[in-house]
Amino acid sequence: MTDLPLDQVRTLLAVVDEGTFDAAAAALHVTPSAISQRVKALEQRTGRVLLLRTKPVRPTESGEVLVRLARQVGRLEHDAYAELGLSGTGEPTRVSVAVNADSLATWFLPVLTRVPEDLRLCFELRREDEDHTAALLREGVVMAAVTSSPDPVPGCSVRSLGRMRYIPVAAPDFAARHLDGPLERVLPEVPVVAFDRRDDFQDGFVRRLTRGRGGASALRHYVPTSEGFVEAVAAGLGWGLVPEAQADPLLRTGRLAGLAPGRTVDVPLYWQQWKLDSPALAQVAETVTATAARALRA
Repeated sequence: MTDLPLDQVRTLLAVVDEGTFDAAAAALHVTPSAISQRVKALEQRTGRVLLLRTKPVRPTESGEVLVRLARQVGRLEHDAYAELGLSGTGEPTRVSVAVNADSLATWFLPVLTRVPEDLRLCFELRREDEDHTAALLREGVVMAAVTSSPDPVPGCSVRSLGRMRYIPVAAPDFAARHLDGPLERVLPEVPVVAFDRRDDFQDGFVRRLTRGRGGASALRHYVPTSEGFVEAVAAGLGWGLVPEAQADPLLRTGRLAGLAPGRTVDVPLYWQQWKLDSPALAQVAETVTATAARALRA
């Protein structure tokens, strides 16, 4: 296949980012007809449909590959201009990262303060469950992610960060009211706190207790923030799996009670990032890895 014209690739990115051909035309200061012609030419050159003509438009799987390419080229251009001392380098470097809520609430934010200030980085964090952050990498929305998957997204490198430990807990009053009996019998019947409707973490814990006979109760409360989740459990709305770093202080003060001594859940975390020779991204990766080594279990 012949080389991909960068103007066509950048046009595809503009359409995806802006959501419509008309909006992309306004952003690039060309006519909607020119946008349409460039996208069609790129589809003919690749022999693939790259966009789903919905509102807003969405890239196909092949389109995601080229969107990611466009973002990576833009990142390399920015770094090259900075190294050459060319105009426009006064703008800070934007680093987009997908991070799960529990990492944000416990160990990840200190990473941002440990990156050297002379790099002039602006962080754009996207909160997403660790099982789904890899999708944002695949789509080219972010350039790095904390993920639970050890399998690298195409075009990305991966390194292990450590394991985040979770402890099954509840408020003492809740435990006294609802958890009188063998845990594998009573836990599937009592109220539970979940992060959102995609969260099956508590269900998995119960299935392991019951050897696959059923998940957590249908009587569940959805609390979609890490801090709010912990407070909901401590307030007695239901039981839940809480990160060790958040649970330990509340266990010591008696606001939470452990439900199953010796039964914890460890979630391995990984850092995935674009394979780019980018000084900014390399520095962030080193800082993330060093911070995780101190905060997570090996």
